[in-house]
Amino acid sequence: MKKIIAQFVLWIWGWKIVLEGPASNLERCVLVVAPHTANEEYILGNLAYWVLGKKLKVIIKDAHTKAWYGFLIKGLGGIGIDRSQRNDLINFVKREFHKDNFSLVITPEGTRSWVPKWRKGFYHMALESKVPIVIAAGDFKEKTMYLGKKISVEELETRSYESIMQELQDYFQKITPKYPEKWNPKIF
Repeated sequence: MKKIIAQFVLWIWGWKIVLEGPASNLERCVLVVAPHTANEEYILGNLAYWVLGKKLKVIIKDAHTKAWYGFLIKGLGGIGIDRSQRNDLINFVKREFHKDNFSLVITPEGTRSWVPKWRKGFYHMALESKVPIVIAAGDFKEKTMYLGKKISVEELETRSYESIMQELQDYFQKITPKYPEKWNPKIF
């Protein structure tokens, strides 16, 4: 039922999904989503995952999972984290991957505002958990969601951090965010 609803909503809104690899790439990965300039990206991403029948999780402020609407956030894959505490987030993610098969959404910008560079946590989460990084992007000019381009575990273990970041930076050059003034295309 979710698949039919998602297909209908995306059709009404005029969005399409382009897979850049097999859908199986989305089964167990750190999903790097950028540019992140609007909340709609999360809704669109969830709809795409419903269409593809894949499981999605996202780490968010625990205030959202504890609020009156927390059941909805958890139902959409939200994992609440207390950001005021120092968390061992990399090992937490590693344990989650041992328990379940899902894509963990990470927006390395960390905010919907302009930032001078990305945070590195997503890279370390993937490396430590021994899962690939998969790229996802919503192009608001083309109304297209791109999903599935994979950087394998082997690549993460053998290539330099700088070469992976350069590949990501080059990839996102073609994407038009909803609010271009909030996007810094120089990510590292």
